[in-house]
Amino acid sequence: MKIALMDSGIGLIAAAAAVRRLRPDAGLVLSSDPDGMPWGPRSPQGITERALAVAEAAAEHRPDALIVACNTASVHALPALRARLEPGIPVIGTVPAIKPAAAGAGPVAIWATPATTGSPYQRGLIRDFADGVEVTEVPCPGLADAVQHADESAIDRTIAAAAALTPNDVRAVVLGCTHYELVAERIRAAVQQPGMPPLALHGSAGAVATQALRRIGAGPDAGTGAQGALTVLLSGRTSALPPAALAYAEGRLLQAAVSHAQ
Repeated sequence: MKIALMDSGIGLIAAAAAVRRLRPDAGLVLSSDPDGMPWGPRSPQGITERALAVAEAAAEHRPDALIVACNTASVHALPALRARLEPGIPVIGTVPAIKPAAAGAGPVAIWATPATTGSPYQRGLIRDFADGVEVTEVPCPGLADAVQHADESAIDRTIAAAAALTPNDVRAVVLGCTHYELVAERIRAAVQQPGMPPLALHGSAGAVATQALRRIGAGPDAGTGAQGALTVLLSGRTSALPPAALAYAEGRLLQAAVSHAQ
């Protein structure tokens, strides 16, 4: 079994780690685009072109499924990716977890990139899944880039700026960019108000990992002793995990599996 994941940068390691936890025996192909990132400021056509190139690099390794572990690519390029790769390779997109967040009690905040915040796509999800719920869209300029480079001071600064825009009474935060899941607990600490119930964070990594396995007719089997191979592609070039990925628990989990297999 082999699962490919694609993103502009290292945000894909959150979903990759989720797949690794569910199926340690699954081979992983991580295809990202450091030469072309960030994708957010590009036109929809430009995003689609970069996403197709990254997906095709992954497809050369003959995966059983491809996870589009990027909200921006899922918004703009998912139809083109499916048209190019399916039915041979099932393509699983990433959708912000607005529906489960809205099902809980209390107001919701959606942290997302400036390009996604206020977009027709996100507004449509709010309309479809959070009707009647108080939702605040919070733009997070610079946060994905800070996470991508593991820039600690920039991460602290951009999280603090987004937290200042988040109402004190929110009970759930949707992490609307895969990079944000790598600093989820730092986001929780910044938004959690003293004396209030624990804040709920809603990412997408676990859901897309489970959906990918479902699409290929596989189930979780965390107890297997086998360790799947890890292939890393940076703008199509075979490489090791970027050093910045190892700043996060998810990256270290993936690296540890590689070391164990060797």
